[in-house]
Amino acid sequence: MRYLTYLVVGIFFGIIMFKSEAASWFRIYEMFQFGSFHMYGIIGSALVLGVIGVQVIKRKNIKPLDGSEMSLKPKNKSVARYLIGGIIFGLGWALAGACPGPMYVLAGAGYISIIIVIFGAVVGTFLYGLVKDRLPH
Repeated sequence: MRYLTYLVVGIFFGIIMFKSEAASWFRIYEMFQFGSFHMYGIIGSALVLGVIGVQVIKRKNIKPLDGSEMSLKPKNKSVARYLIGGIIFGLGWALAGACPGPMYVLAGAGYISIIIVIFGAVVGTFLYGLVKDRLPH
């Protein structure tokens, strides 16, 4: 039953992303050209809601679905790892025209060519898993 809930929430989220044009290549291109506030508004509102959600979880001591303790540990602060990772992520996003969430939305909407991008993302994730022990973390 839990997986059905995840599936329904994922489909609902995908519909919202598609209808709000958050998965639109044109909107992403427009964002990287600083041509419109549309995508910055979506990303900014998601950021604000995420911060509020994490604060609510911490203050109300909300537990995960399995009933265990929530572990929200602070990340290590280092400029290099976030700068390099952000540049790689941003370049991939700009080249592909989609970040990981919208890739699946576009596939579900019938844009078959995005399957190549999804394949590349999966291969890249696999390669990172192979070399992550040798990278500075």
